[in-house]
Amino acid sequence: MNSFVHKTLVVELQAGDTERFPVLAHLSYDPSDPFAVTVVFTLDGRVLARWQLDREMVTDGLTRPVGIGDVRLRPQARGVGRELRMEFLGEARADGGRHHAVVFAWAEAVGGFLTETHRVVPPGCEEVRVDDFLADVFAGS
Repeated sequence: MNSFVHKTLVVELQAGDTERFPVLAHLSYDPSDPFAVTVVFTLDGRVLARWQLDREMVTDGLTRPVGIGDVRLRPQARGVGRELRMEFLGEARADGGRHHAVVFAWAEAVGGFLTETHRVVPPGCEEVRVDDFLADVFAGS
């Protein structure tokens, strides 16, 4: 059984020095790639960015800061609610800096999505098909 998990959330994007503004985040989980969660950010039907994140990292990011590379996650309190703060570093800019965006998602909604993925493939039960992976590599896919 291949049970895909999908959820669309309204999140807030802050790029550079701008104020936060709402965008859609489309989260998806495919059990055939059990360690990954894909997030596609859209605005007015246009794709702004697509990131593939480590499922365990997203889970950990709900309770503690994680990530040292291009993606950094951490919980953050806002009023009476909790947010997941997702920081993304992109390609280099002409001035030598890097494109930088921060996305704020309601932590409870992200946690609900992860709970659904854990029902499909519980943590620790992920199966890696090394032979299929190597066949794809050697085939040039």
